[in-house]
Amino acid sequence: MAIIESVFRIAGSLCLFLYGMKVMSDGIQQSAGSRLQGVLRFMTGHRISAILTGFAVTTIVQSSSATTVMVVSFVNAGLLSLVQAIGVIMGANIGTTVTAWIVSIVGFSLNISTLALPAVGIGFILGAVKWKHREIGNMVMGFGLLFLGLDFLTRSMPNISADDLNFIRAHAGSELSSVFWGLGIGLVITVILHSSSATTAIILTMAYNGLIDMHFGAAMILGANIGTTIDAMLASIGTASTAKRAALVHVLFNCIGSIWAIFLLNPILLFVDKITPGTMETAVTTHMAMFHTIFNLVNTLVFFPFVAQLAKLVTFLIKDKPISTDAEVYKISYISSMRDPPELSILYAETQIRTMAALALSMYRKLRESLKILNEETIKNLTAELDKKEEYADQMREEITRFLLECTRRQLNIHSEHNISILIRIIADLEDMTDNCYSIGLILARSVQKKLLFKQDEMDALTPYMGMVEDFLDFVGRNLGSKLGMEQGQFAKKIETDIDHSRDMLRKLGRKRIEAGENVKTELLFIDLVRRIERLGDYCYSISALLANMEEA
Repeated sequence: MAIIESVFRIAGSLCLFLYGMKVMSDGIQQSAGSRLQGVLRFMTGHRISAILTGFAVTTIVQSSSATTVMVVSFVNAGLLSLVQAIGVIMGANIGTTVTAWIVSIVGFSLNISTLALPAVGIGFILGAVKWKHREIGNMVMGFGLLFLGLDFLTRSMPNISADDLNFIRAHAGSELSSVFWGLGIGLVITVILHSSSATTAIILTMAYNGLIDMHFGAAMILGANIGTTIDAMLASIGTASTAKRAALVHVLFNCIGSIWAIFLLNPILLFVDKITPGTMETAVTTHMAMFHTIFNLVNTLVFFPFVAQLAKLVTFLIKDKPISTDAEVYKISYISSMRDPPELSILYAETQIRTMAALALSMYRKLRESLKILNEETIKNLTAELDKKEEYADQMREEITRFLLECTRRQLNIHSEHNISILIRIIADLEDMTDNCYSIGLILARSVQKKLLFKQDEMDALTPYMGMVEDFLDFVGRNLGSKLGMEQGQFAKKIETDIDHSRDMLRKLGRKRIEAGENVKTELLFIDLVRRIERLGDYCYSISALLANMEEA
């Protein structure tokens, strides 16, 4: 009965530890989610910056699994390249060692319950009151629950005597075989718990209570290092080939690293013993934390020069699947899972909105090119192309809007909820732009079909006017997804004013030609063309105003 009671106590302590880690990680991602995503999204291709980013994000969210799942999701969404992802994964492996240091230094040196219980209470109050930073309450409460679970875990372990662990004792005596047994046990525990940090906490607690020695514990840490790759593999199911490659990189990096460390385990442990204060018997937890850090640092240094080659290897192993090239049907290719940070879906939607803006710009540029050669063949090709693209834009509006509305059903911070409403309005403006471009195409078609051709002086006056609108369209496309600053807002206001001024001048030109006896239908068609082009500028200014109201977390 004592064994069964201890098992349930340990299981309950572990569940509390894992739940606390999840609550804390979710709270951090919700309160600083946009910043964390921004660090990854705007990361340069430099390998060192990618490693530092992976280390920083993992240190903050206290979960290498969360970081690697995030990386796989970012690669799937097209927000990170494979080479960038490899650097982040390396950094995440180093960042996860911070948990071991926190547990070894804080967890066994202080009376955690005196800190944990107040943290749970304060966090609950902060999360319950109505204010815009309620996520901080979840973060504080998660911190308290995590260390409360660790406290319970530490108190539960002594109830198990060394005689009760005959299985471990039977295999801890031999050299290489004990390493493989420890490796396997650490791997299985991590796969079951889906958290190498939780496994590390168990290993340190067992070592602290004298249930395992340094040699066996180090082998278990290597096993946990392999087991943690399961989350990246699960996250890659149903994703694009690039995301699967990122997950495979994580597997290869961790597995190959653990394999070489197995055969060099004794030299590594001797080195760790020399640089760590105390002995392996009196300071076993800090020795294990040091081993965890040294192993991941050395593994990163070994792989660092071969990032490009590693990318080529996984690209060779996982081929691109043939995809449909039917451009007439738009579908959201990104499959969001509940393991993804909610803000990731918004970032993916922003990439699709930028694609939509590029579509509107391409339609407008096609109109400008067609004005140079207005004939029946040109107009026929123009209207056919604009019709297809306008239909495609309609599908994009419907799909992206639906995707964003689905995002609102997940737990988002208040900034993300506000930004989603803005993005939906931007999508509507972009779709109206494509409608307007198609309408301009129909005006040009009517001009050719009814022989209502514009005069050369009107076309000359139209050229700089259309150039200003194109510049405005390009400006909007480049700034989608980010908050406009004061200087950018002033630029948008100026170009809108210039467009309105040019519109008035062109209208006057059309009216003067009517008064001079020119064909009324031709001049009215010209004025209608000017008005339609100016409406594109209005849509651009509307989007600029919306971007100025975007919120940063």
